[in-house]
Amino acid sequence: MNSAVEFRGILPRRDLLRVGSLSIAGSLLPGSLAAGAIEPRRPADSVIFLWMGGGVTHIDSLDPKPEAPEEIRGTLTAIDTALPGVQFCETCPNLAKMADDLCVVRSFSHDSNDHLLSQVYTLSGRKVTQAQLFTEPNIGAIVSHLLGPRNGLPGYIAVPGITRPGPPPHDLFVGGWLGREYAPFCVGGRPEQPDFTVGEKEDNPAALHVEDLRPKELDYPTELTVGRLSSRASLKTSLEHATRVAETSAVHATADENFESAMHLLTSPDVRQAFDLGAEDEPLRERYGRTKIGGRCLLARRLVEAGARFVMVDYGYDPDYGNLWDIHNASSQNFPHVSQMCQRGYNVAGIDKAFAALIGDLKQRGLLETTLVVFLTEFGRTPKINANGGRDHWGMCGSMFFTGAGVNSGQVIGESDAQAGYPVTEGYGPADIAATMYAAMGIDQDARIRDRENRPHPILDHGGPIPGVLA
Repeated sequence: MNSAVEFRGILPRRDLLRVGSLSIAGSLLPGSLAAGAIEPRRPADSVIFLWMGGGVTHIDSLDPKPEAPEEIRGTLTAIDTALPGVQFCETCPNLAKMADDLCVVRSFSHDSNDHLLSQVYTLSGRKVTQAQLFTEPNIGAIVSHLLGPRNGLPGYIAVPGITRPGPPPHDLFVGGWLGREYAPFCVGGRPEQPDFTVGEKEDNPAALHVEDLRPKELDYPTELTVGRLSSRASLKTSLEHATRVAETSAVHATADENFESAMHLLTSPDVRQAFDLGAEDEPLRERYGRTKIGGRCLLARRLVEAGARFVMVDYGYDPDYGNLWDIHNASSQNFPHVSQMCQRGYNVAGIDKAFAALIGDLKQRGLLETTLVVFLTEFGRTPKINANGGRDHWGMCGSMFFTGAGVNSGQVIGESDAQAGYPVTEGYGPADIAATMYAAMGIDQDARIRDRENRPHPILDHGGPIPGVLA
């Protein structure tokens, strides 16, 4: 247990109270019945956070409205899913076939239409002001702080971790008040072109794209052997006493953490192998799709299989596709009508294929029962298609899903109105989603953890697990 945690149980405090009351009641029952009365939920071993920054359209994916007028529904049709009476948009045929593995939430809702504020909210579960864009730790940073690295892999990995909303570009993947050492290990490093709103974009760029996701930390000159690396590590240890004072700063602490992470990556054959997509057979790579999102999802599965604790798949702001979820269809975007855009292999159709392949692959390998998978974006899009054929920001209603460890799959929670504009059932915001994730991992959201100045903070300051999501 991390010494910085003042209270953390195997289950969240609310569940401990509930289970405790069941234990008392169970003691009054016959032995065999009492013994079977309590089945504590096993915390998820790993998390894959499918974070699509930019605002994925819910109407053209998981919450179609086939009876609405065309200016709402567009030209796409709705298709049946594996759940009786539940339909997805035609852009999601693969997820529709496995809807019984999903817990879809159609009443995702909050009060902001601002990209930056909403993205920080979904990444951290904390509502912020413009002055707090970089102060609040990501969910993955909290998990990394509490549970630490595993099997030589960093506790929080972003694949590739290059999304930079703007302009100007903002790096929202942060450790916040926990310190920069808890920011994610980004396999893509720093983007060569942080501002994806600039530069020429093709009118219809190719969806097929084999992306190099091998971290640069794994590349070193052939003459630099593991033995020489170990010698460098020993030298660093001998210098620690002399640099102890300097290393109290955040900058040096970050450098130290990065050095240790790089040493693990460089010297562990198993870790190096986890990043090698070339080890996968061709049929499986085709199943994910030879797209950027397909490769990123496949790498996430490999990392979880190798023992990674928290992997964020980052996809949304791209040098080839621009801000691909932000489909206002402004003249500078070179996008077609939203109904056509969503069918492209790098847009909704692409995530449908990649997400379905990921879930199916995890399930086939026996990893889904121990891995929580969460799809989230910062908000939905406007019900009414604008004059340019696009949809604008819409925080009031959107869709997301959970699957995997501890999830009650095969259901839809929440409902939107006839135009997918507002929830007609209880709305759930980013804090509730974060709380559900923490609960699935056995982390009490009411626990206090201390920042770099030793000040206590609650893991979450509002929200709670979404009722019915977890078993």
